[in-house]
Amino acid sequence: MTLPAPTRERISASFVLLLAALTAIGPLTIDLYLAAFPQIVTDLGTTDARVQLTMTATLAGLAVGQLLLGSLSDAYGRRRPLLIALAVYVVTSVAIIGVDSIELLTVARVVQGLSGAAGMVLAMAVVRDSYSGIGMSRVISRLMLVVGVAPILAPTIGAQILRFGSWRTMFGVLALFGVMLFVLAAFFLKETLPRAARRTGGTRAALASYRSLVTDWSFIGVVLMGAFYMGAMFAYVASSTFVFQEGFQLSASEFGYIFGAGALAVTIGSQINGALVSRFRPERIVTTAIAVGWVLSIALFVVASTVSAHGSGLLPLVALLVPTLGTVGFVMPSVPAIVLEHNGHRAGSAAALNGAMGFVMGALISPVSSLFGGGPTAMAGVMFGVITISGVLLLAVRRGWASTSSDAVPAPVLAELDEQVEPARP
Repeated sequence: MTLPAPTRERISASFVLLLAALTAIGPLTIDLYLAAFPQIVTDLGTTDARVQLTMTATLAGLAVGQLLLGSLSDAYGRRRPLLIALAVYVVTSVAIIGVDSIELLTVARVVQGLSGAAGMVLAMAVVRDSYSGIGMSRVISRLMLVVGVAPILAPTIGAQILRFGSWRTMFGVLALFGVMLFVLAAFFLKETLPRAARRTGGTRAALASYRSLVTDWSFIGVVLMGAFYMGAMFAYVASSTFVFQEGFQLSASEFGYIFGAGALAVTIGSQINGALVSRFRPERIVTTAIAVGWVLSIALFVVASTVSAHGSGLLPLVALLVPTLGTVGFVMPSVPAIVLEHNGHRAGSAAALNGAMGFVMGALISPVSSLFGGGPTAMAGVMFGVITISGVLLLAVRRGWASTSSDAVPAPVLAELDEQVEPARP
């Protein structure tokens, strides 16, 4: 199959804003109700662990949904699967408002994750359809700004919703957000994958595409590296409400400020990354970020152990936690830029597998800290462990990078930056 040429002459702010709104649906679906965990425990008569499992269910849904919808989009285009999935998302969000048991909530969160995955994976596939090279890296970095801003806003918005409503009101807000996305996509998002470039062959071709990806070490090695690193953020997200609200007795608003600080660090990292891509290859950026993150995670684990032992030390814990999360802002845009650049002919499947692997890792890692008591030491220990694994995978995949590219962007590329950011129409 011939790789379709980029379809856009320049980076359009309105187009990127629409893709960013679609990308935001994942973080908002995950994080909006974090501050309401204690209320859900009381309202549904359940336990902390079972409420935390609803987040795992959402992550699993997001993972499976990306695999399914990414592959479907390579065969049927980006627009139709997106609109259908958004409609299902709205219906499911409304249904959650009326659930009366933790079991129903868990099932509904799986479906919500499945349908919400469309915005994330298809926005990334549309980027690969529309841009290439440095232009693609820059757009991805801008989308990662939303991935950072959405967690900043979500717990804070959720905490404010609790002031005049309940946790059920939060899912009404998500339903309205889904309606807004549906309308915007229906009117303003055009199909970016021409019929001639779509995959044929049905299920067998879809499975063959995924099989070729998972057996390609240059692809799957980088994906696993990014997924384990993302696991550090998911370990934090799943544990943070219990560590700070229950362990340190912070209010929902105070928790929102700390959670927002970490998300702001992710945002700043992603935007610095966007500025760096014109001078350094994503491979070099991600190498530096993981090395710095590993050192920070060691210090975080040491400080968290002291906090756990003495029952104090909130400020030093946060002071190390925030920059550790900031390194995620460099890894998040670099990994998809690396894998999509070399898999444009199967961008939907590649974006889906990359995104799904991150959420599979999140689903597996989120409950781990609770198995070790759920305190600061457990949270920091899990973060250190997955970052270490990511570092080992980095050492393995760098051999392939060394044989195919240099770390720095060649001078001719810098000289023709404008032409790469604004590719000519075919």
